[in-house]
Amino acid sequence: MDMATVSSKGQITIPAHVRRALGIKPHSSVVLQVTGDSLIVRAAPDFFALKGFLKKSPPPDEERRLMAEGVARHVLEPE
Repeated sequence: MDMATVSSKGQITIPAHVRRALGIKPHSSVVLQVTGDSLIVRAAPDFFALKGFLKKSPPPDEERRLMAEGVARHVLEPE
């Protein structure tokens, strides 16, 4: 089990071996879930790799917001 310290800005560093195991790279998104007194960190899939697969998409900022919400719903409420 690993431990991390919370900085004065509320940040933690995820140990390198954990990032590698989850495939988390710089600028990757993660989903945070609070369960009781626990925090679960999950790697979020990169749905932006599919950009252009479908027809016209909404403006980039709106698309990013919608995708982040969709990823969070999928991770927090698996099928």
